[in-house]
Amino acid sequence: VSGNIDAHAAVPACGVTTPGKLVMIMGTSTCHLLIGNERHEVEGICGVVRDGIVPGYWGYEAGQAGVGDMLAWYVERSVPESVAKNARAKNISVHELLSHEAAGVKPGRSGLLALDWWNGNRSILVNADLTGLILGLNLETQPHEIYRALIEATAFGTRQIVEAFTGSGIAIRELYACGGLAQRNPVLMQIYADVLQRPIKVAGVQEASAFGSAMFAAVAAGLHTSIQSAARAMAPAPRVIYKPNPKHRRIYDALFAEYKKLHDYFGRGDNPVMNRLTQMRGDRL
Repeated sequence: VSGNIDAHAAVPACGVTTPGKLVMIMGTSTCHLLIGNERHEVEGICGVVRDGIVPGYWGYEAGQAGVGDMLAWYVERSVPESVAKNARAKNISVHELLSHEAAGVKPGRSGLLALDWWNGNRSILVNADLTGLILGLNLETQPHEIYRALIEATAFGTRQIVEAFTGSGIAIRELYACGGLAQRNPVLMQIYADVLQRPIKVAGVQEASAFGSAMFAAVAAGLHTSIQSAARAMAPAPRVIYKPNPKHRRIYDALFAEYKKLHDYFGRGDNPVMNRLTQMRGDRL
Protein backbone atom coordinates (compact mmCIF):
# COMPACT_ATOMS: atom_id res chain seq x y z
CA VAL A 1 0.00 0.00 0.00
CA SER A 2 1.32 3.46 -0.85
CA GLY A 3 -0.02 6.90 -0.25
CA ASN A 4 -0.52 9.85 -2.56
CA ILE A 5 -0.60 13.61 -2.19
CA ASP A 6 -4.11 15.08 -2.20
CA ALA A 7 -3.33 17.71 -4.84
CA HIS A 8 -1.63 15.14 -7.07
CA ALA A 9 -4.64 12.84 -6.90
CA ALA A 10 -6.82 15.68 -8.21
CA VAL A 11 -5.01 15.83 -11.56
CA PRO A 12 -6.58 12.73 -13.22
CA ALA A 13 -9.94 13.69 -11.70
CA CYS A 14 -9.77 16.70 -14.02
CA GLY A 15 -9.21 14.31 -16.92
CA VAL A 16 -5.52 15.22 -17.15
CA THR A 17 -3.05 12.36 -17.68
CA THR A 18 -0.88 13.66 -20.52
CA PRO A 19 1.67 16.50 -20.83
CA GLY A 20 0.93 20.10 -21.73
CA LYS A 21 -1.97 20.59 -19.31
CA LEU A 22 -1.60 22.66 -16.14
CA VAL A 23 -3.97 21.88 -13.25
CA MET A 24 -4.65 24.51 -10.59
CA ILE A 25 -6.00 23.19 -7.29
CA MET A 26 -7.48 26.40 -5.90
CA GLY A 27 -8.44 26.88 -2.28
CA THR A 28 -6.78 28.47 0.75
CA SER A 29 -3.60 28.18 -1.31
CA THR A 30 -3.09 27.07 -4.90
CA CYS A 31 -1.05 24.15 -6.22
CA HIS A 32 -0.02 24.27 -9.88
CA LEU A 33 0.63 20.77 -11.20
CA LEU A 34 2.06 19.92 -14.61
CA ILE A 35 3.36 16.73 -16.20
CA GLY A 36 6.01 16.54 -18.89
CA ASN A 37 7.99 14.11 -21.00
CA GLU A 38 11.36 15.56 -19.99
CA ARG A 39 12.95 17.24 -17.02
CA HIS A 40 13.64 20.96 -17.36
CA GLU A 41 15.17 23.34 -14.87
CA VAL A 42 12.54 25.93 -13.95
CA GLU A 43 13.33 28.84 -11.65
CA GLY A 44 11.91 28.37 -8.18
CA ILE A 45 10.26 25.04 -9.00
CA CYS A 46 11.86 22.51 -6.67
CA GLY A 47 9.08 19.91 -6.79
CA VAL A 48 10.14 17.88 -9.85
CA VAL A 49 9.74 14.10 -9.55
CA ARG A 50 9.69 11.31 -12.09
CA ASP A 51 6.35 9.41 -11.80
CA GLY A 52 5.38 11.92 -9.11
CA ILE A 53 1.93 12.74 -10.48
CA VAL A 54 1.22 10.34 -13.34
CA PRO A 55 3.37 7.24 -13.95
CA GLY A 56 5.72 7.58 -16.89
CA TYR A 57 6.06 11.36 -16.79
CA TRP A 58 7.94 14.01 -14.89
CA GLY A 59 5.73 15.78 -12.37
CA TYR A 60 6.21 19.49 -11.67
CA GLU A 61 4.65 21.31 -8.72
CA ALA A 62 4.55 25.05 -8.11
CA GLY A 63 2.30 26.95 -5.75
CA GLN A 64 1.01 30.14 -4.17
CA ALA A 65 1.08 30.12 -0.39
CA GLY A 66 -1.99 32.30 0.07
CA VAL A 67 -5.00 32.71 -2.22
CA GLY A 68 -8.31 31.96 -0.53
CA ASP A 69 -6.59 32.67 2.79
CA MET A 70 -5.70 36.17 1.59
CA LEU A 71 -9.28 36.91 0.56
CA ALA A 72 -10.51 35.51 3.88
CA TRP A 73 -8.07 37.77 5.75
CA TYR A 74 -9.46 40.80 3.95
CA VAL A 75 -13.09 39.88 4.61
CA GLU A 76 -12.54 38.95 8.25
CA ARG A 77 -10.18 41.74 9.31
CA SER A 78 -10.49 44.68 6.94
CA VAL A 79 -13.99 44.94 5.49
CA PRO A 80 -16.20 47.54 7.22
CA GLU A 81 -19.31 46.47 9.07
CA SER A 82 -21.49 48.30 6.54
CA VAL A 83 -20.45 45.74 3.91
CA ALA A 84 -21.21 42.81 6.21
CA LYS A 85 -24.59 44.37 7.07
CA ASN A 86 -25.42 44.73 3.38
CA ALA A 87 -24.49 41.09 2.78
CA ARG A 88 -26.73 39.94 5.63
CA ALA A 89 -29.62 41.99 4.24
CA LYS A 90 -29.19 40.24 0.89
CA ASN A 91 -28.81 36.84 2.62
CA ILE A 92 -25.47 36.20 0.93
CA SER A 93 -21.90 35.95 2.18
CA VAL A 94 -19.54 38.91 2.20
CA HIS A 95 -17.43 37.08 -0.38
CA GLU A 96 -20.44 36.78 -2.68
CA LEU A 97 -21.34 40.44 -2.26
CA LEU A 98 -17.80 41.67 -2.90
CA SER A 99 -17.40 39.34 -5.89
CA HIS A 100 -20.66 40.59 -7.39
CA GLU A 101 -19.64 44.24 -6.93
CA ALA A 102 -16.09 43.55 -8.15
CA ALA A 103 -17.49 42.09 -11.36
CA GLY A 104 -18.80 45.56 -12.21
CA VAL A 105 -15.34 47.14 -12.06
CA LYS A 106 -13.58 47.21 -15.42
CA PRO A 107 -9.91 46.14 -15.42
CA GLY A 108 -7.63 49.01 -14.43
CA ARG A 109 -10.47 51.34 -13.38
CA SER A 110 -9.85 50.96 -9.65
CA GLY A 111 -6.32 52.29 -10.00
CA LEU A 112 -5.08 49.52 -7.72
CA LEU A 113 -2.31 46.96 -8.07
CA ALA A 114 -1.30 44.40 -5.44
CA LEU A 115 1.36 41.81 -4.72
CA ASP A 116 -0.09 38.52 -3.49
CA TRP A 117 2.47 37.71 -0.81
CA TRP A 118 0.29 37.77 2.32
CA ASN A 119 1.76 34.37 3.24
CA GLY A 120 5.12 34.77 1.51
CA ASN A 121 6.04 33.63 -1.98
CA ARG A 122 6.34 29.93 -2.62
CA SER A 123 6.97 30.00 -6.37
CA ILE A 124 9.06 31.31 -7.96
CA LEU A 125 10.96 33.38 -5.40
CA VAL A 126 10.78 30.80 -2.57
CA ASN A 127 10.83 33.42 0.19
CA ALA A 128 8.48 33.10 3.14
CA ASP A 129 9.48 36.53 4.49
CA LEU A 130 7.94 38.44 1.60
CA THR A 131 4.72 40.27 2.47
CA GLY A 132 1.70 41.89 0.85
CA LEU A 133 1.47 45.21 -0.92
CA ILE A 134 -1.34 47.34 -2.39
CA LEU A 135 -0.61 50.42 -4.51
CA GLY A 136 -3.04 53.12 -5.58
CA LEU A 137 -5.23 53.43 -2.49
CA ASN A 138 -6.94 56.77 -1.93
CA LEU A 139 -9.89 58.21 -0.01
CA GLU A 140 -12.31 57.09 -2.73
CA THR A 141 -11.20 53.43 -2.81
CA GLN A 142 -14.08 51.03 -2.20
CA PRO A 143 -13.92 47.63 -0.43
CA HIS A 144 -14.94 45.70 -3.54
CA GLU A 145 -12.18 47.40 -5.53
CA ILE A 146 -9.60 46.15 -3.03
CA TYR A 147 -11.18 42.69 -3.20
CA ARG A 148 -10.85 42.67 -6.97
CA ALA A 149 -7.24 43.91 -6.79
CA LEU A 150 -6.39 41.02 -4.46
CA ILE A 151 -7.99 38.52 -6.85
CA GLU A 152 -6.09 40.07 -9.74
CA ALA A 153 -2.84 39.82 -7.75
CA THR A 154 -3.29 36.08 -7.31
CA ALA A 155 -4.03 35.76 -11.03
CA PHE A 156 -0.84 37.70 -11.82
CA GLY A 157 1.04 35.36 -9.50
CA THR A 158 -0.29 32.39 -11.44
CA ARG A 159 0.69 34.03 -14.73
CA GLN A 160 4.20 34.51 -13.34
CA ILE A 161 4.36 30.77 -12.66
CA VAL A 162 2.95 29.86 -16.08
CA GLU A 163 5.53 32.06 -17.79
CA ALA A 164 8.31 30.49 -15.71
CA PHE A 165 7.30 27.09 -17.07
CA THR A 166 6.84 28.14 -20.69
CA GLY A 167 9.99 30.25 -20.62
CA SER A 168 11.93 27.13 -19.63
CA GLY A 169 10.68 25.14 -22.60
CA ILE A 170 7.72 23.36 -21.01
CA ALA A 171 4.63 23.69 -23.17
CA ILE A 172 1.31 24.52 -21.54
CA ARG A 173 -1.51 24.08 -24.02
CA GLU A 174 -4.49 23.84 -21.65
CA LEU A 175 -5.43 25.09 -18.19
CA TYR A 176 -7.65 23.19 -15.75
CA ALA A 177 -8.91 24.16 -12.30
CA CYS A 178 -10.53 22.43 -9.35
CA GLY A 179 -11.06 23.16 -5.67
CA GLY A 180 -13.37 25.44 -3.72
CA LEU A 181 -12.52 28.71 -5.44
CA ALA A 182 -12.84 27.21 -8.90
CA GLN A 183 -16.21 25.70 -8.06
CA ARG A 184 -17.72 28.62 -6.12
CA ASN A 185 -16.38 31.92 -7.46
CA PRO A 186 -17.13 32.52 -11.15
CA VAL A 187 -15.98 36.15 -10.95
CA LEU A 188 -12.54 35.05 -9.76
CA MET A 189 -12.31 32.43 -12.48
CA GLN A 190 -13.22 34.90 -15.21
CA ILE A 191 -10.55 37.29 -13.96
CA TYR A 192 -8.01 34.45 -14.12
CA ALA A 193 -9.01 33.62 -17.70
CA ASP A 194 -8.71 37.30 -18.66
CA VAL A 195 -5.33 37.78 -16.95
CA LEU A 196 -3.91 34.58 -18.42
CA GLN A 197 -5.69 35.08 -21.76
CA ARG A 198 -6.36 31.35 -21.87
CA PRO A 199 -9.52 29.27 -21.46
CA ILE A 200 -9.78 27.53 -18.09
CA LYS A 201 -11.66 24.24 -17.74
CA VAL A 202 -13.20 23.62 -14.32
CA ALA A 203 -13.38 20.01 -13.16
CA GLY A 204 -16.71 18.26 -13.42
CA VAL A 205 -16.39 16.89 -9.87
CA GLN A 206 -16.68 18.84 -6.62
CA GLU A 207 -14.14 16.86 -4.57
CA ALA A 208 -11.40 16.27 -7.11
CA SER A 209 -8.80 14.92 -4.68
CA ALA A 210 -11.20 12.33 -3.26
CA PHE A 211 -12.43 11.41 -6.72
CA GLY A 212 -8.89 11.08 -8.03
CA SER A 213 -7.99 8.87 -5.07
CA ALA A 214 -10.88 6.59 -6.03
CA MET A 215 -9.52 6.47 -9.59
CA PHE A 216 -6.08 5.38 -8.38
CA ALA A 217 -7.76 2.81 -6.12
CA ALA A 218 -9.64 1.45 -9.14
CA VAL A 219 -6.32 0.99 -10.93
CA ALA A 220 -4.77 -0.70 -7.88
CA ALA A 221 -7.78 -3.03 -7.64
CA GLY A 222 -7.38 -4.04 -11.28
CA LEU A 223 -10.60 -2.42 -12.50
CA HIS A 224 -8.54 -0.33 -14.92
CA THR A 225 -5.15 -1.07 -16.43
CA SER A 226 -3.78 2.47 -16.02
CA ILE A 227 -4.69 5.86 -14.64
CA GLN A 228 -5.16 6.99 -18.24
CA SER A 229 -7.85 4.37 -18.86
CA ALA A 230 -9.42 5.17 -15.49
CA ALA A 231 -9.57 8.85 -16.41
CA ARG A 232 -11.20 8.09 -19.75
CA ALA A 233 -13.84 5.95 -18.05
CA MET A 234 -14.43 7.87 -14.83
CA ALA A 235 -13.51 11.57 -15.14
CA PRO A 236 -16.51 13.67 -16.20
CA ALA A 237 -16.30 16.46 -18.74
CA PRO A 238 -15.47 19.96 -17.42
CA ARG A 239 -18.35 21.57 -15.57
CA VAL A 240 -17.72 24.93 -17.19
CA ILE A 241 -15.08 26.58 -19.38
CA TYR A 242 -14.15 30.21 -18.70
CA LYS A 243 -13.10 31.92 -21.91
CA PRO A 244 -10.91 35.05 -21.86
CA ASN A 245 -12.34 38.37 -22.90
CA PRO A 246 -10.00 39.65 -25.65
CA LYS A 247 -11.01 43.23 -24.85
CA HIS A 248 -9.21 42.90 -21.51
CA ARG A 249 -5.91 41.67 -22.94
CA ARG A 250 -4.28 45.08 -23.40
CA ILE A 251 -4.98 46.43 -19.92
CA TYR A 252 -4.08 43.18 -18.17
CA ASP A 253 -0.85 42.90 -20.15
CA ALA A 254 -0.03 46.44 -18.99
CA LEU A 255 -0.96 45.70 -15.36
CA PHE A 256 1.02 42.46 -15.40
CA ALA A 257 4.07 44.33 -16.70
CA GLU A 258 3.81 46.62 -13.66
CA TYR A 259 3.27 43.60 -11.39
CA LYS A 260 6.48 42.03 -12.71
CA LYS A 261 8.44 45.21 -11.97
CA LEU A 262 7.17 45.21 -8.38
CA HIS A 263 7.73 41.45 -8.16
CA ASP A 264 11.39 41.84 -9.10
CA TYR A 265 12.02 45.07 -7.18
CA PHE A 266 10.76 43.75 -3.85
CA GLY A 267 11.39 40.04 -4.44
CA ARG A 268 14.80 39.76 -6.09
CA GLY A 269 16.86 41.92 -3.78
CA ASP A 270 16.66 45.41 -5.28
CA ASN A 271 14.82 46.52 -2.16
CA PRO A 272 14.64 43.83 0.55
CA VAL A 273 12.51 46.05 2.79
CA MET A 274 9.93 43.28 3.27
CA ASN A 275 12.57 40.96 4.66
CA ARG A 276 13.88 43.69 6.98
CA LEU A 277 10.38 44.46 8.27
CA THR A 278 9.78 40.76 8.91
CA GLN A 279 13.04 40.62 10.85
CA MET A 280 12.06 43.65 12.92
CA ARG A 281 8.69 42.08 13.73
CA GLY A 282 10.48 39.01 15.04
CA ASP A 283 13.21 41.01 16.78
CA ARG A 284 15.80 39.16 14.76
CA LEU A 285 17.96 42.17 13.88
